Amino acid sequence: MTQRLHLVFGGELIDPQKNVFREVKDIHIVGMFPDYATAFSAWKAEAQRTVDNAHMRYYIAHIHRLRDESSAVSATEELGA
Repeated sequence: MTQRLHLVFGGELIDPQKNVFREVKDIHIVGMFPDYATAFSAWKAEAQRTVDNAHMRYYIAHIHRLRDESSAVSATEELGA
């Protein structure tokens, strides 16, 4: 069975109109989740917790999409070659 890992992270943006973090070192890693439903729940909790700061954004990254299990070498592994 293929795992569908999701990473929830966020931080303060330079401009709310763009997806550029003010300080990359300050990015808040909420955690890694085994499915979209639990990732969404964690994302929603953090987004609601920081709703008063218009510059704060949280995201869900679909980690499972970075690796193609049917291929001997994934696209992300080829980047380092």
